[in-house]
Amino acid sequence: MFTQATIESLQYYVYFLQDPRDNNVFYVGKGVGNRVFNHVEVALAEDLISDKLDVIRDIANSGYKVKHYILRHGLSEQEAFEIEAALIDFVGVNNLSNLQGGHYSSDYGIKTSDEIIAMYRSEDLLTNEPIMLININRLYDRKMTDVELYDATRKSWVVGIRREKVRYVIATYRGLTREIYKVHDWYPSMLNGKNRWAFNGDVANENIRSLLRYKSIKHFYKKGAANPIKYLNC
Repeated sequence: MFTQATIESLQYYVYFLQDPRDNNVFYVGKGVGNRVFNHVEVALAEDLISDKLDVIRDIANSGYKVKHYILRHGLSEQEAFEIEAALIDFVGVNNLSNLQGGHYSSDYGIKTSDEIIAMYRSEDLLTNEPIMLININRLYDRKMTDVELYDATRKSWVVGIRREKVRYVIATYRGLTREIYKVHDWYPSMLNGKNRWAFNGDVANENIRSLLRYKSIKHFYKKGAANPIKYLNC
């Protein structure tokens, strides 16, 4: 644990936890005080369940101790947020036990050069077509194939009867439209024992794609909106 003098000198900091058995980084965070040590305390003292806590318990049960690293310190809270988000983006949230990306990750996080161009030059999405926007932020991977992108977009969602009016489904990620699919039909799709819906479709023709792809959708969402589904014109 840090002494009070150390805590006052550290201010806000960004840290990561490393598995000593293979030196893999499994968690990234930001905090003040003794926050960096809190995860191990919770894992060993409580019965809470999470990927992070499971890794810590597995390390302890193997006779090892988690390695704690301070990446940057002497930071303001906002600086800590931004560095945390950059580090999570770089390592990849799928390679960590973090439940989500860091703050500011969506707006300023890692992007390809094409995405940066699209982000700052893109026009707002404007269309009279009956469409459904599906936010696939949690499923998207930059290395995914066209088939994987389609599968991540088409199932399994909580949607109502309005789905029958939808002509195009648009996969969205980090505020931009990514791919456009012409819907053929909808069918029931179970997810974890719950009734959901999925669609069969094809990538839209090039005329439609050129009109609807890489457009900004931020004007359709209020800050903090959580529902991944949004209907337009239907």
